[in-house]
Amino acid sequence: MFDIAPSEFLLVAFVALVVIGPKDLPKAMRVVGYWVGKARGVARSFRQGFDNMVREAELEEMEKRWAAENARIMAEHPVSSEAESVAAAEPVAAADPAGQAEPDAPVMVEKPVVTPAPEHKPAPHPDTTPS
Repeated sequence: MFDIAPSEFLLVAFVALVVIGPKDLPKAMRVVGYWVGKARGVARSFRQGFDNMVREAELEEMEKRWAAENARIMAEHPVSSEAESVAAAEPVAAADPAGQAEPDAPVMVEKPVVTPAPEHKPAPHPDTTPS
């Protein structure tokens, strides 16, 4: 985007040295650096805002697509009566052997038994055995 050749950079540095002077040049460089940092911050903020707007628009579009797809699927496979939905839910309740299905009830499991590992003595290295 901005292309500055080394010769152009040297020319700008020389003109700045002559115009500003060697005594005030460090202060001028700090001021320029401060304003360049401010400009980058504003550009970053603008870019983030723009990216957020694009992301929100894409999410809205995806939600519309999902709603349309969901409506299409529901139209293709309608639930004909309340009895069918109850009959579809019965196998889940029949899986409980006691016949009492509580969805939030904790499941009791035996505590596992942990045995310590046997001690392992490393075999001596063949080069270190006395002969």
